[in-house]
Amino acid sequence: MPKRILSGTVVSDQNEQTITVSVERRFKHPLLHKTVRKSKKYRAHDPQNEFKTGDKVRIQECAPISKTKRWEVIAG
Repeated sequence: MPKRILSGTVVSDQNEQTITVSVERRFKHPLLHKTVRKSKKYRAHDPQNEFKTGDKVRIQECAPISKTKRWEVIAG
């Protein structure tokens, strides 16, 4: 099964080797037929601490690294 790849914005880089990425998705509301924006935050592994708050990044699924980290950064 292929690994999912998501793109989002770094919202926190305070932890060592970890960034928090906010991923936004848009969809049409089934009843109101209006575009709705929803966002979700993911913790991703950043081994060199190279990404800072505000950066656009792509993350991909990986094996669990810690209690909350299930994603790794693949590109800036």
